[in-house]
Amino acid sequence: MSVPSENPTGAGKVGSVQSVDRAITILELVAQRGDVGITEIADELGVHKSTASRLVTALQRRQLLEQRGERGKYALSFGLVRLAAAATGRLDVARLGQPVCQRLAESLGETVNLAVSDGEVGITVAQEYGTASIISENWVGRRTPLHASSAGKVLLAWMDPDERRRLLRRRLERFTEDTITGVPELRVELARVLDEGYARSFEELEVGMHAVAVPVFSADGTVGSALSATGPAYRLPRRRARAIVGELKEGAAELSAKMGYPGP
Repeated sequence: MSVPSENPTGAGKVGSVQSVDRAITILELVAQRGDVGITEIADELGVHKSTASRLVTALQRRQLLEQRGERGKYALSFGLVRLAAAATGRLDVARLGQPVCQRLAESLGETVNLAVSDGEVGITVAQEYGTASIISENWVGRRTPLHASSAGKVLLAWMDPDERRRLLRRRLERFTEDTITGVPELRVELARVLDEGYARSFEELEVGMHAVAVPVFSADGTVGSALSATGPAYRLPRRRARAIVGELKEGAAELSAKMGYPGP
C-alpha cells in the first residue's frame, strides 16, 4: 500500500497529538487481534515501519506492550493491567462511597466529598450536598491542591514518603492568607494529621470555607481516598468542625470495610 509522506521534523503540537493518537490505535489494534507484528501495525497506521517501530518501542518502555520471542509479534503487557486496576479502584470507591456521602450529608447538613489522589492533586469522585447548603457547587472531577485542602492533607499524610518528599520539593501555591506555603510548617501539620487521624482546612483554600477530612483505607491498608465535610465558616466554625470528625470517621470506617480493609 502507498505510504503517505510524514512530517520529517515531528515537531509541534500537531505532531505530538498525532503520535498519541497512533499509540492509542496500536493498543486498540493489539487488543483486537491478540498479537500483531510491526508490518501489520505500519500498514494499519499508514506509516513507515521505522515510525511504527518507534511508537511500539515507546509503548514497550511504558510496559504497555511486550514482544513475544526475539523477533516475534507484540502483545498487551501487564502495565495495562496496572492502569486498569487504578481506574477500577476509583470507580469502586466512587460507587461504594456515594451512599456514605449521602447519609453523612443528610446527618451533618454540610456538603460531603470523597476525593482520591491524582498525582500532584486531589480529585473529587463523589459528592452529596448537605440539607443546609445554599450554594450547590459541583466539585466532582475538580482538581484541588493537596497542601491547601483537608482531603489533600489526608492524602499527603498517608502518602508514600518518597513520593511525598518529591511533591514537597515544589513551590506551594498560596490561595489565601491562611494557606500553608512553608514545607517545615506543612510537615508539622501532616504529623498532627497522622497523630489525630483527621485533617482540617480553615480558609486555606477559599476565604470563608472550612473543611475537615478523614482517611479511607484500601484493602491493603494504604489510604487511597479521603472523606471530607465542607461548609461556610459561619456554619461550620472550628469547634463544630472538630465535633463532626467522629461521625466522619464512622462513615470512613464503613467505606473502608466495603473496600476490603480488615480494620486495625
